Amino acid sequence: MSIAWNEFTPWSALAGGLLIGLAAAMFVLLNGRIAGISGIIGGLFKPIKGEVTWRAVFVLGLIGSPWLYALFAALPQPRIDASFGALVIAGLLVGVGTRYGSGCTSGHGVCGLARLSPRSMVATVAFMAAGFATVFVTRHLLGI
Repeated sequence: MSIAWNEFTPWSALAGGLLIGLAAAMFVLLNGRIAGISGIIGGLFKPIKGEVTWRAVFVLGLIGSPWLYALFAALPQPRIDASFGALVIAGLLVGVGTRYGSGCTSGHGVCGLARLSPRSMVATVAFMAAGFATVFVTRHLLGI
């Protein structure tokens, strides 16, 4: 394995991480809510009075932020090395996993670890291990 040093961008990665951490901290401090995306979106499918507006605005912010970014800088070109079917299956597996794990990477990995939640620590280790194993099997054993 080698690092593509011309594509290594530690400052933008640091800035992005700081913004995510700041947003998650503000969200919990100002609203008393965890910024777990799967829980926020899941709440839109089971609407509760007084819960829909903030959830919809949150999701619109996630969707609209790349357009705002594009006003100031060029958007990176995505490169997807998987078929449409593989992407659909992966998306479904992630969705099922977030339901079984009671959260996703943003809820457990960002917010839960910051609160030193034992459940989030176990969940984060589990989904990271599953990700590592999946990449190893698909890339090195199956050659996909």
